[in-house]
Amino acid sequence: MRELHFKDNFWNTEIISTVGYDSIIQHLNDGKRTCKEIEDFMKARAAIEEKYAKELLGLSKKVCGHSEMNTLKRSLDVFKLQTENVSLSHLHLAQTMREEAKKLEDFREKQKETRKKVEQHMDALHKQKAAQYKKTADAKKTYEQKCRDKEEAEQNMNRNATTSSSKQQEKVLNHNVSLLGKLREEWLNEHVKACEFFEKQEVERISTLRNVVWTHLNHLSQQCVTSDELYEEVRKSLEQCNIQEDIEHFINLRRTGDKPPGTLTTTRSPVTSSHFKSMQLILYEGERFTNVNTHFLCILLCKLFSSNLNIN
Repeated sequence: MRELHFKDNFWNTEIISTVGYDSIIQHLNDGKRTCKEIEDFMKARAAIEEKYAKELLGLSKKVCGHSEMNTLKRSLDVFKLQTENVSLSHLHLAQTMREEAKKLEDFREKQKETRKKVEQHMDALHKQKAAQYKKTADAKKTYEQKCRDKEEAEQNMNRNATTSSSKQQEKVLNHNVSLLGKLREEWLNEHVKACEFFEKQEVERISTLRNVVWTHLNHLSQQCVTSDELYEEVRKSLEQCNIQEDIEHFINLRRTGDKPPGTLTTTRSPVTSSHFKSMQLILYEGERFTNVNTHFLCILLCKLFSSNLNIN
């Protein structure tokens, strides 16, 4: 299939028309706007990454498993450390995105400056062509008027004077037509060159934007890989976490003894009136002081009957 190019498809049959050229310029302006939009997008994404990284870094500094011990404590320490490393990798990603956005900004400005020279040259040609076309059109009108005057003069028997005047105007017209023809040729050549230049710029712009977005996605994918590698270190640490070892470590560190209290036996004895009065007194005092808990009352009762208990 035959490839299409700017230089073959943006013409117009009217000599002073710039509709084809204007269409190309509009497209290039739209492309420049797209560059700016992607540039702003990447800057905004970098800001999001930086904010996330800073919040994640702050989170990694918070207390997490401070009272844990042995293998689980080591795993939690690795967990916090790798969380910090992930946050630092996101900070690096944010900086990389800003650098990519700056490259795109430089590219956009460079294209703008080089385009400006071509556009100024073409605008000047368009103005010259339009001005010369107007002069030629005016000369044509004047010549046609002189020709009509000649015909009238011939009818009035004043042929010599009108012939000289019409011939002079014919020379003016031919001169203007010649100048317009030269401007037309120059404009045709410059229009082709401008179209080739603009097409080259458009190829570069599309290629650059495609590569920028591709690279942006590569950075994001690499960030996922980096994060997973850091998280893998946490998983490896968790694999080393030994539940039974931690249980035994706690026992060895905090044990209080391996012998429980001995069994209790009681001998039955009658309750005397003095015992009964003592119980009434205890209950009465418990009601008076509501802050005395049940456990304390039980201790007093045990002491009251301790004389009747035999501990083996």
